[in-house]
Amino acid sequence: MNKPIVADQFYEADFAKLNKQIEKCFYHERGPGDLPTKRGEKEIKGVLVPHAGYIFSGPCAAWAYKEIAEAKMPSTFVILAPDHNGLHAFATTSTEDWEMSFGPVKADKKFIKKLFEKVDFLKEGEIKEHAIEVQLPFLQFACRNDLDKLKIVPIVVPVWDDYEKLGKAIAEIDKDVCVIISTDFTHYGHAYGYKPFKYNIKASILAQDDQAIDLILNFDAKNFLSFKRKTKASICGSYPIMVGLEVLKGLGTEKGMVLSYYTSSDITGDEENSVSYASILFK
Repeated sequence: MNKPIVADQFYEADFAKLNKQIEKCFYHERGPGDLPTKRGEKEIKGVLVPHAGYIFSGPCAAWAYKEIAEAKMPSTFVILAPDHNGLHAFATTSTEDWEMSFGPVKADKKFIKKLFEKVDFLKEGEIKEHAIEVQLPFLQFACRNDLDKLKIVPIVVPVWDDYEKLGKAIAEIDKDVCVIISTDFTHYGHAYGYKPFKYNIKASILAQDDQAIDLILNFDAKNFLSFKRKTKASICGSYPIMVGLEVLKGLGTEKGMVLSYYTSSDITGDEENSVSYASILFK
């Protein structure tokens, strides 16, 4: 069983406090404004969503999870996340279930078994990665009436270039999946060792994030990688993004749209150090 490692840090560990915290994200002035309504029949192929502490990126994430909550329930959710701690030399997944405050989250063992058969560099191992963990309470909240059907395929994607094979394999196994790409955008300031802009800092951050988001909306993984290398943009989920774009293309995704974008400075007022967040819907 995968154990939580950032409960009471990135989100409340107590059941009631966590439920209230997530509800506040939906009602927040930068959130969607209300809670999800009943599940419908619309299909969505995936979302891109941030993974910071809920007090910072939770309102942004709520936009994506409202869409998930109101869409048709997929057979499984594939969660693609970066390796923040350098613990994974290869793409890594886990067939272990997750022990969370809202109850256990089941790993889709059948899907993962098929994925191992298709992707030789995919490894199984313990996952200690907050970028996956912080998605799970939101996902459980969004699927609260379908928890018996909720299954995930968690994959940590480290820095490597063979993103096409993994993305195509995921899409080939099951077309009825929803991919969750877990990433934050520009990390700016001394705290992150990234200060490429001297003037008009906030506008420059927005312009750089806009370039990245445009490439994502065009499903252009190759040029996204070139952009990342050229600008050295501090987008922590670059490789999950590229894998996710290949999955989305394989699923026949027609378009993406930005639901929310802001930076942590809009929450904290600190413009010396900031992280950018976006929620993007793919359908």
